[in-house]
Amino acid sequence: MSIIKHKEQRVGIFIDTQNLYHSARNLYNARVNFGAILKEAVAGRRLVRAIAYVITSEAGDEKAFFEALNKMGIETKTKDLQVFASGAKKADWDVGLAVDAVTMAPKLDAVVIVSGDGDFVPLVEYLQGHTQVEVMSFGKSTSMKLKEQTDSFIDLGENPRKYLLGGR
Repeated sequence: MSIIKHKEQRVGIFIDTQNLYHSARNLYNARVNFGAILKEAVAGRRLVRAIAYVITSEAGDEKAFFEALNKMGIETKTKDLQVFASGAKKADWDVGLAVDAVTMAPKLDAVVIVSGDGDFVPLVEYLQGHTQVEVMSFGKSTSMKLKEQTDSFIDLGENPRKYLLGGR
């Protein structure tokens, strides 16, 4: 499907930070260049809001990273890492991202979901009844169903040097 991008278009960007972080680390042994991703996602349009959903670790050493995101114009929403009695750990923002996207959709012409997580397919299907939906992520670690469902898929893996810092 061809999508519309013009300078008056209102865009909201929702970043699944953990998904991107782990994809970049596992596929490329590198860090994500969130500035380049933000620029690509906005694509000359009117940015209404960009939100990165992040997890704070037990050590709490992410403060500089959160500040860097804020300086780029990306709001951070944080959640503590859950550690269960069994030692299992859980870090998940899927519902929070989905609720924000659904809540903001009426004020947006385009929603950009920056994640390859197939759990977002129902969200994409719902949002498409209200707005244009774009997905950005590393293609090798992106759900095929998510790629097929979205109005536009940008594979960050097609130009890793642009979207990564360091690595191989």
